[in-house]
Amino acid sequence: MSARYTAVLFDFDFTLADSSDGVVECVRYALGKLGLPCPSTTTILATVGLSLAQTYERLTGRCDPGEVARFRGLFVERADEVMAAGTRIYPSVAPVLAALTAAGCRLGIVSTKFRYRMESILSRDGLREWFAVIVGGEDVGQEKPDPTGLLEALHRLGVAPDRAAYVGDSEVDGETACRAGVDFVGVLTGTTGRGALAVWSPVALAADLSGVPTAVGVA
Repeated sequence: MSARYTAVLFDFDFTLADSSDGVVECVRYALGKLGLPCPSTTTILATVGLSLAQTYERLTGRCDPGEVARFRGLFVERADEVMAAGTRIYPSVAPVLAALTAAGCRLGIVSTKFRYRMESILSRDGLREWFAVIVGGEDVGQEKPDPTGLLEALHRLGVAPDRAAYVGDSEVDGETACRAGVDFVGVLTGTTGRGALAVWSPVALAADLSGVPTAVGVA
């Protein structure tokens, strides 16, 4: 059966992969080096999907540009060491990608996470070849929920927004899809509940990624 959409694009963290261990370690490392108190694991994980600047402000209540730059540098420094090992691709990913591709969908990723890091993790697990485009945090000047990254991915694919769906786990993902004019499919594998995702009028809400093929019209 042909899919409803020409392209299906995905967020990365908590949508395709559980990066909890890596994210928590990197935030704790960066805040510790800055001499700042470390929030709980739950509080840290609630920032997944935000930019590092937004994460720092959310966790510390501070927004000094110099502090943000130091936090970002320390986070990336530690992430280069531990993030891949601290990230687990969900078991449902490979069969879902195969089903969507078989139905004629072109696939991509749009995330605030650095592209080189996502590519490393996907290559490790033999999944990189499924994605025709990956747009990461280093590829665009504006981070989600600004729609620039999502629109750039669609431009590279040659697909109009009304022929695409964006799959994500957070309110940021829902807002990004809305601002890009792309249908949103929410998955409940992150820290955001059904009610918060529903605000962004998803075409479907799925418990996990295995529900995405049905959501986009693939039997």
